[in-house]
Amino acid sequence: MSARKIAMNTFRGLQLGFVALVIAHIAFGWEYGWWWNLLVLALAYAVIITVNRWGGAPDAPGVVREPVEVAPPVTGRWSALNSPADRTPSHGVHAYGQTYAIDVMAEPEPGARPGFSVLWPLTRRPAAFPAFGVPLRAVADARVVRVHDRQRDHLSRGSLPALLYLMLAEGSLREMAGVHRILGNHLVLDLGDGVHAVYAHLKRGSLTVREGDRVRAGQVVAACGNSGNSSEPHLHFQLMDGPDPDTARGVPFTWRGIGVPRNGEVFDAPEPAPVGPA
Repeated sequence: MSARKIAMNTFRGLQLGFVALVIAHIAFGWEYGWWWNLLVLALAYAVIITVNRWGGAPDAPGVVREPVEVAPPVTGRWSALNSPADRTPSHGVHAYGQTYAIDVMAEPEPGARPGFSVLWPLTRRPAAFPAFGVPLRAVADARVVRVHDRQRDHLSRGSLPALLYLMLAEGSLREMAGVHRILGNHLVLDLGDGVHAVYAHLKRGSLTVREGDRVRAGQVVAACGNSGNSSEPHLHFQLMDGPDPDTARGVPFTWRGIGVPRNGEVFDAPEPAPVGPA
């Protein structure tokens, strides 16, 4: 087991230990200051900070890897958020191989996607968002090495109270439960040369492939959903240097004909050429 995997498991174990100590403290009335329990939580976050600072590039320090060019995983009109074109790590952490990850939301026309609300409505059903159920495509000829398709598509977190719930409570619980609960339903493709593509927050029941399958560039592999640590239906996409997000490091990408859209940028992804047999 790699050092990164051990560190991630230690982080989750310490988080669970903190919860267990708080419950035991209340249940048994242990006579020590409750704030001692916070030491376990502080140690957990010291571990994850160390993991996040291990760096995102799979190369030696000071060596900059050229972006890997792949086809876009979507077609039609989309907008970008949390883009590596604006900062790296794009999501604030190197963990889960997401140094160069990007989030994209469908924008078929202005106003089609519900906006953020301060108080009401608290949440919306996934189907209220144009990205929900949109087909996603393989970015290259590849082999399927990991699939997960058992989590429900939950309501959006598109209001201030719902977003705070996601950040302060739900997100921490998902961290403790492991990478599957962070990514939700997801797919990992082996593109060759040590590069793997991740599609996260997929719609339950939408995956059209299984582990071991070969896919062709442009082939529909799943549909956009709202599973995992997601505030609204969207695609979280990234490249990394291994199949396990717990241990992999991020790899920079560029989409053929598009590049890397910046935060808030609206882009059009063309329909791919007809897909032949895998």
